[in-house]
Order: sequence, then C-alpha cells, then structure tokens
Amino acid sequence: MAQDNFRRKRSDTHVGSVEKKYNVNFDVRSDMKLGKFLKENGFPSLSKALKQAEKKK
Repeated sequence: MAQDNFRRKRSDTHVGSVEKKYNVNFDVRSDMKLGKFLKENGFPSLSKALKQAEKKK
C-alpha cells in the first residue's frame, strides 16, 4: 500500500493552519474545521484536497 507524503491531521484542525503549512488556499474560512471541509467538498483525505489545490495554482 502506498503511503502518503503528508502526516495524518486531526479532523478538528483549522483549515487555516493547513493552508499556512502547505502554502495552499482552499477559499474557505480559515477557522473551518478540517473534517467539515473534507466532508463538504467530497475529499476522502487531506492529501487529495492538497493535490486538487495544487492543480488550481
């Protein structure tokens, strides 16, 4: 099984912290919880969301 390059993040982490750490912009409020963001946007994992955000750059 392939291992992601990203450390597993807690679902109660703020999106703003993730955006700052990985230098991406998800275009949502920075105080939104990561778990809610992933669920609302249909991402199964943070790594999938980050890959999508990189494509938008």
